[in-house]
Amino acid sequence: MSTSPLSTAQAARAAIATRLDEIRRDARLSGLELATRCGWHKSKASRIARAKTAPSDEDIQAWCRACGAEDQAADLIAASRTAESMYVQWRQIHRDGMRRVHEKTVPLYERTAHFRVYASNLVPGMLQTAEYATGLLRSITDFQGTPDDVADAVQARLNRSRVVREGNHRFALLLEEAVLHYRVCDDTAMAGQLRYLLEVMSRPNVSLGIIPLTARRTVWPLEAFYAFDDALVAVETLTAEVNITTPGEIRTYLRAFAELSRIAVHGAEARARIMRTLRTLGI
Repeated sequence: MSTSPLSTAQAARAAIATRLDEIRRDARLSGLELATRCGWHKSKASRIARAKTAPSDEDIQAWCRACGAEDQAADLIAASRTAESMYVQWRQIHRDGMRRVHEKTVPLYERTAHFRVYASNLVPGMLQTAEYATGLLRSITDFQGTPDDVADAVQARLNRSRVVREGNHRFALLLEEAVLHYRVCDDTAMAGQLRYLLEVMSRPNVSLGIIPLTARRTVWPLEAFYAFDDALVAVETLTAEVNITTPGEIRTYLRAFAELSRIAVHGAEARARIMRTLRTLGI
C-alpha cells in the first residue's frame, strides 16, 4: 500500500477547499473581500482555501452567501461532513466514554454480511471475551484519560459481538501470531481468551488464520483494519479511526487482505499455534 490511511480524508478535505476557492474566484472576489463580507479575520478565508482549517457548516453557508452561490451550500456541507467523518480522533469518539460508540455501530455490524478483519496488535473486538475486553478497555481509558465506563462498554461490545453467533454473517479473520502473546489482561484472562479462539474457530461461519512470526512476508505488518463487505474499511491508528469509502482504496485493502491470507496458516496448524501459546501460560 503506497498511501497513508489518512489519504482519503486529506483528499476529501482538499477537494472541499478547492471547490470553495473556485466559487470565490467565480464571484471575482479577493480573499480579503470575501473575509470582509463574511465578517472574518482576513486570514480565515486563506486557511480554509488552503485546507488548513476545516470549515464549519456556518462557514460554508457564509462563504457561499458572500459569493452569491447559496444554491451550492447544501451539497458542500454534506461533502464536508462526509470528509470529517473519514478521520475521527479517539478522544472525540470516546469523549462520553466507550459504551456509546459500540452501541452506535451495532447497525453496521448487523447489516454486514462479510467481515474481513486483519489484527496486528489485538484480538478483534468481535472475538474478545469479557475479561480480555475489560483489560483492554481499561488500558485505553487510562491512556486516553476519557470517561470511565469500562463495565458498560464491555457489555456493549459483547452485545455487538452477537453477530458472530446470530444472523447470516461470515467472518474471515487474520491475526499476526504475536497477538496470541500480547498481554492486555492477566494470564488467567489471556488463557480464557485463547480457549475462546479455539472454540469460535470451529464455527462454520468463521475462518481464523494465524500469520506465523517466521512467515516470509509478501505484505508487511499493517495497522489493524476492518472491512465491512466491500463498502467500508475502518483503520485503527493510535490516535484516530480512519473510515475509507473510496472504492479504489477499499480494493487496495482487500488486496492486502488476500495476500496476508496466503501467508497465514488455517485449520489444524492455526489451532496448534494457539494451543502452544496456551501451554506457555501453564493455566
